[in-house]
Amino acid sequence: MGAKVVTDDTFVSDVLQSDKPVLVDFWAEWCQPCRKVSPVLEEIANEMGDRVRIVKVNIDENPETTRAYRVMSVPTLTIFKGGQPVQSVAGAKPKGDLVRLIESAL
Repeated sequence: MGAKVVTDDTFVSDVLQSDKPVLVDFWAEWCQPCRKVSPVLEEIANEMGDRVRIVKVNIDENPETTRAYRVMSVPTLTIFKGGQPVQSVAGAKPKGDLVRLIESAL
């Protein structure tokens, strides 16, 4: 399954209108820690399946969404539930921390 790429144009339909919690990975191509987080998110997406949606927003290609959620550093991982951001962490975190972040919104 894996993480879906989301853009400024699709953020509302893919994240805010989702019927399940969504973990948004705000990332950038040049960001080394982002590269470490990406495979971990893929694992989580495969393990948690239909309980959560995991999406990626490239901050350089999607400035509107990045500004709207005041993303100042990457990676920033924000969990959305019912169209609202409920919790956010910045920096590359271990898998267990990310799973707990997601489970807090389930």
